[in-house]
Amino acid sequence: MCGIIGYTNNVSNNQSVIENMLQKISHRGPDDQGYYQDSKITLGMRRLSIIDLDSGNQPLFNEDKSLILVFNGEIYNYQVLRAKLISLGHTFTTNSDSEVIIHGYEEYGNDIVNHLRGMFAFAIYNIHTKALFIARDIFGIKPLFYTIVKNELVFASEIKALFEYPGVEKKFNEQCLSSYLAFQYNPLTETFYRGIFQLLPAHYLEFTDNLKLTHYFKFNYNLDDNLKETDALNMLESTLKDSISHHRLADVEMGSFLSGGIDSSYLAANSQVKKTFSVGFEDHRCNELPLARELSQYLDIENYQKVITKDEFWHTIPTILNILDEPVADPSIIPLYHLTKLASQHVKVVLSGEGADELFGGYNIYQPPLTLAPTKIIPFFLRKGLKNILIKTNYEFKGKQYLIRAGQKIEERFIGNAFIFQNHELKKLIKPQWPIYPPQVLTNAYYRDVARKDDITKMQYIDLNFWLRGDILRKADHISMANSLEVRVPYLDKEVWAISSILPTNLRVNKKATKYIFRKMAAKSLPLQNSERKKLGFPVPLNEWIKEEQYYQPIKELFNSKSAQKYFNCDYLNYLLDEHYQGIHNNARKIWTVYIFLTWYNRNFD
Repeated sequence: MCGIIGYTNNVSNNQSVIENMLQKISHRGPDDQGYYQDSKITLGMRRLSIIDLDSGNQPLFNEDKSLILVFNGEIYNYQVLRAKLISLGHTFTTNSDSEVIIHGYEEYGNDIVNHLRGMFAFAIYNIHTKALFIARDIFGIKPLFYTIVKNELVFASEIKALFEYPGVEKKFNEQCLSSYLAFQYNPLTETFYRGIFQLLPAHYLEFTDNLKLTHYFKFNYNLDDNLKETDALNMLESTLKDSISHHRLADVEMGSFLSGGIDSSYLAANSQVKKTFSVGFEDHRCNELPLARELSQYLDIENYQKVITKDEFWHTIPTILNILDEPVADPSIIPLYHLTKLASQHVKVVLSGEGADELFGGYNIYQPPLTLAPTKIIPFFLRKGLKNILIKTNYEFKGKQYLIRAGQKIEERFIGNAFIFQNHELKKLIKPQWPIYPPQVLTNAYYRDVARKDDITKMQYIDLNFWLRGDILRKADHISMANSLEVRVPYLDKEVWAISSILPTNLRVNKKATKYIFRKMAAKSLPLQNSERKKLGFPVPLNEWIKEEQYYQPIKELFNSKSAQKYFNCDYLNYLLDEHYQGIHNNARKIWTVYIFLTWYNRNFD
């Protein structure tokens, strides 16, 4: 695990550029630093030693030193790949997982990406052809950002490193604003910094004189409606245990996050870890620490805990924004920061439950298509007409949101796990001189991929392609790496995906439960209170905190600041804030999303 940087051709102060770029990502790899440079390429890396501690340093070369590799991630099938490549005549000089990539590239070319089981972002440079090849794993577990400066490619694991390259400037990208306010993160390929892009998951790029992007993998559902429940349970259990076993490959001690929820509990119970880590809040409604402690005692493993205070939460915000480089308005990022900081004091690697909800249907929001089924006896045009009336009124009553959802097709109402500002609200919020793009402009193409699937499968597909990479994995990587901790995610494994992609919808989500078949399987190794527990995630008591004077007043000031006046209708912002403060309506997520953006913007551009 590490961070990588690179650029084509040299610059006048080459040595200081390399050092400065690597310094910006030093937290990703405090154990070692290495780089290669010649007149046509510079490649560098920072390493967090996990496998082959003594000889796994980078950059790595092939036998004749015509290929050079820098790599961030872990390859879990490297032992099998290594044996196969040796049988084909390749000579290895280390025991690291990294080396299978470079020899695999020699053998398979660009198709090496389809042979890898793991999380990765890597770059390979061919000294003879002057070609640069950069690839990212199918889920987007490991990040990669790039830009073009005077026809030269510059890339890095984190955006902040790119600004150390001459000519890369911080220019605010207004095109991202409306999308961020809808999704609570930036879902675009181009970042909040104009001209800086992310390499999307399941993509690779090739660069010589020009840049070429290739999408090498897509999530395809081939639902097997004849699959029996017992067969599905057995297949899922064996595949998950195999994935956990592969994710345990390391030459250092490993731990696991533990919330008391089903995803982390299953990992803790089936991974043979000795240490688990948990955080919670003083508010008992947002505190799963007692459950985590109880399960740890049941499993006879250590559990390290931390209670996060209100002040700690709010004081951590500037740190988080520095780490992420872009605004991400998921409140759970802050408890995750304290969790990774706690774990990093004891281990170098942890297992974590990201991806289980997207693959197996764990979010509560996946159930409304079932509860809305009775409304389908009413013609859609009538439901839509009622919806149009209801969204224009401020009058609240029980069942209002149900009726609104009934008048919307899934393609309109679901853009991912979060939909913070609806289209009509964006028009009220953003000043008319700034672009507003309906979020459906982004999701519609993905909905076409699954046009013949049921609504629940459609929702999971959208989350796999948006929410997972934009929110879940962005925060998991950047926050953990800021604390020099490697997070491994056994649910996000290509073999686990293959099983989840054939599960009939009713085995994923039904009226009884979300993540139905996964819960049935987990019940074999967990107490019922864990296997049947409803999803909480990292609940944060924002609703109550924003009503407290010590937090309300600074938010009020920010909502009337110059930057707020530049982009937003401040009257509408104040209306949302005061309506919340007075207890009329819960606008906490809307307030938080704008607050995070303005705080980030002021730190970077004001």
